[in-house]
Amino acid sequence: MMKLCILGDGLTSLSLAKSLVNKGIFVDIFSNKNFFKNNKTRTIAISKKNLDFFNKDILDIKKFLWNINKIEIYSDNLQNEKILNFQNDDQPLFAIIKNYDLQKYLLSKLKKNKFCNFKNKNNFQNFNIKDYNLIINCDGYNAITNKFFFKKMKKNYNSYAHTAIIKHKELRNNNVASQTFTERGPIAFLPISTKETSIVYSIEGNKNVDLKGLIKKYNTKYSIIKFSELVSFELKSSNLRSYYYKNILAFGDLLHKLHPLAGQGFNMSLRDIKNISELIKFKLDHGLDLDSSICVDFEKKTKHKNYLFSSSIDFVYEFFKLESNMKNDFFSKSIQFFGKNKFLNRSFEKIANNGLII
Repeated sequence: MMKLCILGDGLTSLSLAKSLVNKGIFVDIFSNKNFFKNNKTRTIAISKKNLDFFNKDILDIKKFLWNINKIEIYSDNLQNEKILNFQNDDQPLFAIIKNYDLQKYLLSKLKKNKFCNFKNKNNFQNFNIKDYNLIINCDGYNAITNKFFFKKMKKNYNSYAHTAIIKHKELRNNNVASQTFTERGPIAFLPISTKETSIVYSIEGNKNVDLKGLIKKYNTKYSIIKFSELVSFELKSSNLRSYYYKNILAFGDLLHKLHPLAGQGFNMSLRDIKNISELIKFKLDHGLDLDSSICVDFEKKTKHKNYLFSSSIDFVYEFFKLESNMKNDFFSKSIQFFGKNKFLNRSFEKIANNGLII
């Protein structure tokens, strides 16, 4: 009997586990049992292509989603003039879902699945790698990570991401997401219903800011009734140098952690889940064992794409930061100019949807 182990209980871990048990693979999940440590102000954006994969291969989550049909990008340096606009009249560009809702739904399904078994992370000292064909490590804070997966290319943005959900008067066509590159960092307004919108504001410096005041400053269309809890977390990016050790594969944020300005962190992990699912399916279809060769094949297939994609996100952040520091609007005007080209605009949209295809 083939058996896999997943270390960690975050959204990536649970999504991967559900994909595996759907294939009839036995999975042990080592969890700290504090499943809902994530606050209820966090949301994630999932691209159209990743949503199609999630709903088909992992779990149908359509009832939790709020579709976004248009994205508008602004810059302080152009007096809040629009510099980019993405719109698809035929289908949504992406959808927003609350972390809490997705995690709770995945857990409810996994706990009822006969192929899934949750184990307490506190019993990790009894863990034996020989008990599993393949171990997938999504946990950045355990003995295996500290011993085998500590070599990373790291970057500290000296910034904090501040998150909140605003309740506002009903806006029936609340399907337009916007992001403004301000002098302090990017702020995103991400609708999640006709009466609620999620805010993510990445601000340089310490985490003591007047977030409510800043949100009100950049809010141009919502009549705010109430703010949720305001939560902050430090911003860092990293890329792991080696993806595996023997039959242990690093995964999720342990592989690549991004600045949230493009909302691509979970999308990258979903593309990784799709890739490893395809590798596992190939093995099973050909009667082959699941072993360390999957780790080798996965790294060859994804590492270069993940690094280039994460570097491109960092590139955008640094250029807008440089432009802001120089009080210059050259970069914004250049993007505005090229964004008017339909081919280039579609290319930007396809990269956000599909990732890099190389």
